[in-house]
Amino acid sequence: MQGQLTAVQGVLATKQPDKVLMVGGDCAVSLAPFDYLSGRYGRDLGVVWLDTHPDISTTEESHHLHEMVVSSLLGKGAPGFNAHHPLASDQVILAGLIEEDLRPMDHNVFDYQVQRLTPKQLREPPNALSDWVRGHGFKQVAVHFDLDALSPTAFRSIYPAEPGTDPADFPAAVGQLTLPEVANLLTQLDQSAELVGLTVAEYMAWDALNLRQSLSGLSLLE
Repeated sequence: MQGQLTAVQGVLATKQPDKVLMVGGDCAVSLAPFDYLSGRYGRDLGVVWLDTHPDISTTEESHHLHEMVVSSLLGKGAPGFNAHHPLASDQVILAGLIEEDLRPMDHNVFDYQVQRLTPKQLREPPNALSDWVRGHGFKQVAVHFDLDALSPTAFRSIYPAEPGTDPADFPAAVGQLTLPEVANLLTQLDQSAELVGLTVAEYMAWDALNLRQSLSGLSLLE
């Protein structure tokens, strides 16, 4: 993981783009680009973490970088992975969080005093995120969109929607938003500030993976 992070940091340092789009991978893929954007735009940048889980643990609670991305962007995460340009806690908002399903490893949500919005709050009022952007005077915004913020009944290519399993048995919070709702939120953000970063993470193509595995034994496909 360290090698991949260094490689992405090198590309960004060489190319110096104004905007960054990341598609695929787990939540850790946002670390390098969002750190880069923080260095480029400073306090003018707001980060929207659209996710059912806060990804705000430290090495005391987790050994997985994808569970420590937000804390690392705040400069409080995994040694060797902390941001070079740490965000202030008031530059980050956790959107789509289901507070009643938070785990003990998520306690930094409260300790770091990061603002948060539940799915219900994202719907009522519908402009809560844009109000946050405008209220803080952010000129640029970067959005991390973990697909597991979506309900498994609305979008099937996420971990809780694995065929043959019951989302109710998933060992962590399960998303509640729909794709049209998220699209509306992203459009509002795009109209509120310059959208300079977007990650779409945690895509799980269950049907394609299972179809490939089921047909892998055919001699025709060797």
